[in-house]
Amino acid sequence: RLLSRRPAVTLLDVFRQHARSRPRQTLLRFQEEIYTFEDMDRASNRAAWALWRRLGLRSGGTVAVFLPNQPAYVWTWLALAKLGCAMACLNCNVRGRALRHALEAARATLLLASPGERGQRDIGGVGDMEGLWSARPSWCWPAPVRGDRGTLGGCGGT
Repeated sequence: RLLSRRPAVTLLDVFRQHARSRPRQTLLRFQEEIYTFEDMDRASNRAAWALWRRLGLRSGGTVAVFLPNQPAYVWTWLALAKLGCAMACLNCNVRGRALRHALEAARATLLLASPGERGQRDIGGVGDMEGLWSARPSWCWPAPVRGDRGTLGGCGGT
């Protein structure tokens, strides 16, 4: 019924509604940490601002996300949704030809990767990343530390 509305209700709309109506309710438990709707809303706002301000990311862009299962994945997805960007989810366990294919198919202008991939020109046997796009994408990794949620841990340019 909700999807028959014009415009359709998105998952971001539902998240925002919950963030307003129950900000202190638990949204995510990760190891020993608890994240509320308010926590994720603030972290995603900071990440969206950083992606917009530092990297010039605008609505309509596609971002390849190469992150493990961690809270940063959630606020990164929310940040991209808030900016109006498509998110190409890459399985961080995939390597080699399969990863190369996923990156080529995504046609992303930005690659967000975990700190473990920082400085890797050859991610898991993919080869030199420069050849994947006509213009080499920028890359960043979200800071995974709870005290620094929503910021970009580091960036490299095109």
